Amino acid sequence: MADSSFDIVSKIDRQEVANAINSAGREVSQRYDFKNVGASIEASGEDAVVIKANTEERANAVLDVFQTWLVKRKVSLKHLDVPERGPQLSGKEYRLEVRLKEGISQENAKKINKIIRDEGPKSVKSQIQGDELRVTSKSRDDLQAVQALLKGKSDLDVALTFTNYR
Repeated sequence: MADSSFDIVSKIDRQEVANAINSAGREVSQRYDFKNVGASIEASGEDAVVIKANTEERANAVLDVFQTWLVKRKVSLKHLDVPERGPQLSGKEYRLEVRLKEGISQENAKKINKIIRDEGPKSVKSQIQGDELRVTSKSRDDLQAVQALLKGKSDLDVALTFTNYR
């Protein structure tokens, strides 16, 4: 019998992110607590979102609205790279540039590989292929056990998606 396999990737559904940005923008423009504070949210290229407001607290509140819409759209917050220093004063407004992370870094791929080797079924093999991992085994049950194992790991700082299950 041929080996079964699947890929572990970290991809963003860009359409859902765009929908979340639009929904958050509409909510910010309509909410009373955001009136006359110059609050806005917009996409900046393909991999960033820019939030603007006249106070640091309002910029963080817009970020919170955006994160709420991402959760409603089932986009993991692990895809966001929010700067630790918070919103920065730029002229008369505070700007917060949030980057979108996609792909699995070498460091995270090695960490996932180690988890599969140490805690997964012994018949499972995994290998790093660029920014994704390929997991193979003769038993589909073992592959599903690996998926359940990785879904249960909350300490990974990357959002995982399982694709190409065959």
